Amino acid sequence: MRLPLESVPNFSEGRDRATLDALAGALSVRARLLDVHADVDHHRSVFTLVADEEDLVEALLAGVACACERIDLRRHEGAHPRIGAADVVPVVPLQPADMERAKRAALNLAERIGAELSLPVFLYGELARGRGPAFFRSEGLEGLRRRVDSGELEPAFGPKRLDERSGGVLVGARRPLIAFNVNLRGDLGAARAIASVIRERDGGFPGVRALGLDLPRAGLVQVSMNVEDWEAAALHLLLATIEREAATRSAEVIGSELVGLMPGGAAAAAAGAALRIDGFDASRVLELRLLETDS
Repeated sequence: MRLPLESVPNFSEGRDRATLDALAGALSVRARLLDVHADVDHHRSVFTLVADEEDLVEALLAGVACACERIDLRRHEGAHPRIGAADVVPVVPLQPADMERAKRAALNLAERIGAELSLPVFLYGELARGRGPAFFRSEGLEGLRRRVDSGELEPAFGPKRLDERSGGVLVGARRPLIAFNVNLRGDLGAARAIASVIRERDGGFPGVRALGLDLPRAGLVQVSMNVEDWEAAALHLLLATIEREAATRSAEVIGSELVGLMPGGAAAAAAGAALRIDGFDASRVLELRLLETDS
């Protein structure tokens, strides 16, 4: 069975309901919208949608155009780093064999955003190996502007300067990942220290990107993670490590949240660990077994 491609575009808006509804409407015309996650402290929204290649590209193009029309980064503030109104737009294969399909769709989208919307587009993931979103966001929007203006970085498509209102767009193809956040009662220093313990860059779990963020509206701090390889970094082990590290820093885990959707195999692994079932994996889940048989 030929599966659709997935996309999980991130937009720099998490508070205005009218804008979120407009984005959902634009994306839904040509794709099936599965989930919307908006966060007021991050001031960011994550949409999950699926479609075939042609429809997915059209849906994402409409979503980026809507974001540029409604979001002004000059008035934007939020906990999560960003470089664009339509900040990051990944195309994701639901099965490994479809990565080439995802790359073709993402490259087509990137070219059209540059040509039709006149926005600078930077490539990441499988379209620019070794470069992830953090490569572009490390110095913030103004830092990226300086890097572009100096000639250190050049957009792959579109204008050679960042748009004053809309910034730029990151477009890539990547494997499915899990956006998983753990909220703490404690100070920001504790959250940042824990993020350093668990992220791959500092010797932590493989494939884990993590930041410590302040959530002033919630009165909490957060360890915000992208888990790029859930088989190598199981969620229950991440949570256990964060709880242990928090206890040593006078912090307390209040809860966790999933941003968007997760692969069924990751949920099955966490459930098996929680229930202490020996040898439990995705093959023991009825619905996943049926889908595997159908494909």
